[in-house]
Amino acid sequence: MATSFFAKQTLPHIHKVVVYQPGKPVSELQREYELTQISKLASNENPLGASPKVAQAIQTALADIGRYPDGHQFYLKQALADFLHLSSSQIALGNGSNELLSITARVFAGAGDEIIYSQYAFPVYAISTQSVGATGVEVPANHWGHDLEAMVEAITERTKLIYLANPNNPTGTFFGRAEWENFIQKVPSHVIVVLDEAYTEYVTDPDFANGLHYLGDYPNLLVSRTFSKAYGLAALRVGYMAGHPEVISYINRIREPFNINHLAQVAAQVALSDQAFVQQTVTLNQQGMATLTQFFDDMAFRYIPSQANFLCVRLGADAAEIHQALLQEGVIVRPVASQGTFAEFLRVSIGLPDENAHFMQALRHILNRSR
Repeated sequence: MATSFFAKQTLPHIHKVVVYQPGKPVSELQREYELTQISKLASNENPLGASPKVAQAIQTALADIGRYPDGHQFYLKQALADFLHLSSSQIALGNGSNELLSITARVFAGAGDEIIYSQYAFPVYAISTQSVGATGVEVPANHWGHDLEAMVEAITERTKLIYLANPNNPTGTFFGRAEWENFIQKVPSHVIVVLDEAYTEYVTDPDFANGLHYLGDYPNLLVSRTFSKAYGLAALRVGYMAGHPEVISYINRIREPFNINHLAQVAAQVALSDQAFVQQTVTLNQQGMATLTQFFDDMAFRYIPSQANFLCVRLGADAAEIHQALLQEGVIVRPVASQGTFAEFLRVSIGLPDENAHFMQALRHILNRSR
């Protein structure tokens, strides 16, 4: 097929960008299979939704819907600064943490530069790399998680940025304090390290290294977090990044004006103040995690131990067929790869007890039917 005029006008590296594929929405599955009971366990959302206080605050804030939001995001930044024991100059806010991950690539890398990330890491890292024309350096995983020693060895004079996720999505793996400290000490000071901690609230292992504790010693470190997971604000898209004030100032230079809408700012500030709801979310996740891991153990399914709010379970060569069969049963889970060994896994988000039960019942039914 002949190359179109628009394709010729497009920057060459844009043709290499692999579009992010979101999970199937509930409404689409309802239309497709005419189902009434649907359990969406594909997007690592908070099954409790958001704090009831958030809905009340949004209702009040609707009176200002005709006004532009606070472009400086003063109150939310100050609330975060107080909560995190930082200064507001150390914080940048994004339309979800995805925006900040992408902006960081735009600020620090371009054609001829290299960006390092792990195999089986969040797809946005590769997409952000491709979108700025940089070269992605994918380091093979170690037991489905980051191999930090190999990532250090992958650094060259062209390396501008390293993306890490702790815990990692989609595998749920994490690296401990000693491994992290050994890594960050070896990274050259001119290489920016983005530590994505989107699931930090769910971590139970005491060996977890809180990235915020290292900001004072490493000006090249940026820590990214989100309100989409434990805080339950996925629909409103609020993320934040913390780092050295100068580095944060560069992030803020190219973020879009009014990138966080008024309702989202209000909701995030109220959600932050309701830590009792966050603890309720974490407790529910721990209970659901125990239920699913016991189920997988009983069924003799291998899974990747997780410190997040999801599990990757290995269902073998039939994983793709099982995924489709689960959809017909009204259960939405997430394929994590289209080929290779990882294609044998499905990622299952921890849901409410009845949603977890729906998934387990459906999977049993599918397996019994196939036998």
